[in-house]
Amino acid sequence: MPSNSLQLILLDLDGTLYIGKDIIPGAPAALSALRQQGYALRFLTNTTTRSHAELLTQLRAMDFVVDDNELISAPAAARLELRAMQEKRGEKIRIWPVVADAIKADFAQFTLDEQQPDFIVLGDIGDQWNLALINRLFNAMHSGAQLICLHKNRFWQTADGLKADIGFFVAGLEYVTNQTAQIMGKPTAAFFQRVLDSAGVSADNTLLVGDDLDSDVGGAQAMGIKGVLVKTGKFRQSYLDSSDIKPDGILDTVTELPGWLES
Repeated sequence: MPSNSLQLILLDLDGTLYIGKDIIPGAPAALSALRQQGYALRFLTNTTTRSHAELLTQLRAMDFVVDDNELISAPAAARLELRAMQEKRGEKIRIWPVVADAIKADFAQFTLDEQQPDFIVLGDIGDQWNLALINRLFNAMHSGAQLICLHKNRFWQTADGLKADIGFFVAGLEYVTNQTAQIMGKPTAAFFQRVLDSAGVSADNTLLVGDDLDSDVGGAQAMGIKGVLVKTGKFRQSYLDSSDIKPDGILDTVTELPGWLES
């Protein structure tokens, strides 16, 4: 076990361990070093365009060693939440999954209904956004459907630079329907609590490393988890300078983490 009180390290994926298809140089070796130092690891992502199995395959193809139970995604958290709601009701709930094709099968255990859903599950759908879809969502919500969002990120890093994320659409739907969406992924307390429970470790013995100042560092610190920001992915110095969120540490890349922890 580590000599300090830290037991668990939470690692963001895209922007922290890799950017798109490019691995952060030295990242797999850094994770191996963390395991040798005795830390338990969990891999967190708000990515909603790949299934759990696809994400594991991608990580392993990049030479990251990841056990199935170490990867915790926003879609997985949504399935758990919907399953709990269904059990509470004692009957199948109707959902409209507005998500990428790759993860639609992950919600097959529920009754699919685009006309009168109990819940709309909203994730990344890329270029499929259009005014007709927005109005269908608007009307379904006005008819009683509750909005469940896999995340509410403001922007994300792509090979072509920063792009607006689905938080743009979530905020708009909340405004025009006077409804507050239930967010499943980072930075919600419920998501982080599920992660802590999966490892049986308390927040004060946990540290998170990510490139998103709001969802990663801010969300972690709100739970009493230390947050370290890396200067890769969506990191922008100007955004950090203007924010009230102050990371517990700032590293150039995740490869510096093993040495930073030892020091």
